[in-house]
Amino acid sequence: MQLKMNLQFFAGEKTERATPKKRQDERKKGKVAKSQDVNTAFLLLFTFIILFSFGNFMKETMTSLYKHTFTEFIHWEVTEKTVQQIFSGATLEVAKMLAPIMIIAIIAALAANFLQIGFLFTTEPLKFDLKKIDPIQGAKRIFSIRALVELLKSLLKIVSIGVATFAVIWFYKDDMMMTAFKTPEASLGFFGKVTITMGITVIILLLFLAVFDYAYQRYDYEKNMRMSKQDIKDEYKNMEGDPLIKSKIKERQRQMATRRMMSEVPHADVIITNPTHIAIAIKYDEEKASAPYVVAKGVDDVAQKIKEIAKKNDIIMVENKPLARSLYRAIDVGDMIPEVFFQAVAEILAYVYKLEKKV
Repeated sequence: MQLKMNLQFFAGEKTERATPKKRQDERKKGKVAKSQDVNTAFLLLFTFIILFSFGNFMKETMTSLYKHTFTEFIHWEVTEKTVQQIFSGATLEVAKMLAPIMIIAIIAALAANFLQIGFLFTTEPLKFDLKKIDPIQGAKRIFSIRALVELLKSLLKIVSIGVATFAVIWFYKDDMMMTAFKTPEASLGFFGKVTITMGITVIILLLFLAVFDYAYQRYDYEKNMRMSKQDIKDEYKNMEGDPLIKSKIKERQRQMATRRMMSEVPHADVIITNPTHIAIAIKYDEEKASAPYVVAKGVDDVAQKIKEIAKKNDIIMVENKPLARSLYRAIDVGDMIPEVFFQAVAEILAYVYKLEKKV
């Protein structure tokens, strides 16, 4: 009894890697191994590249808007029309300035997800599920090992980014003190340089942390996906299907194959019979095959059905018990007659052609 319980326990222990079917099912539900840190790092990287590339364009746009505001707009009479015109013009200029950043940010986010999980579109996570608002399950998630790991990761990122940004500021502290003696353009350029340096430092740090986070996410995903031996057996049974359903499917397939076979009987040249238990329909078409071939065969009820169709279509039937038995055992529907039977079949076909005055 104890041995049986131990075997059941080990059978239920999740020690096996997930099967391809389970991985596919979970993927359809949106459950994949993905690191948000990779997305964040890619987003910051491409955003700073755009800022570096379009920085002058953005500065000129802001400067131009500033000049227009204090040289032209300030002299306009405040009316509903002028306010609307100023607002729409300013909105258009800001939109043109921010459009490159927004477009690249969207592309970066899509690229980061594609690199991790490939193309995946599913609405399954958006479906309403009462389990998501279950307070007991929520408490379990809050006080789980995963939650603790996520907390430690967040603290590590905060500390690391804080140290990195402080180090950059400390490195440029003397130059910052001297900005009071620089022109506004020079000061703006200096702080832009510091911001870019700080951003690149943080991005490199986040990319480094993202590698470890992605590795952890893969490990945690594989761990949660593990299956027990019993799970694999159950999945296999479900894939195989219920025996009753399988037998019905096979029966349906047999019926369809029989119907297809019967539809070829009217095109046969001769039916070789047992005479009552076996019927073999033979056809010779030199354009399709180099030798006569079987278009239909059957025993008992199927043989009777073949003979009935042959009678309706005036197909000649020849009785040859030894040949009928041998052909039935030796070949399947669609196969060519083996060489050992060439002589016997040729004689029958010659006899048939003579009767039909084909030769």
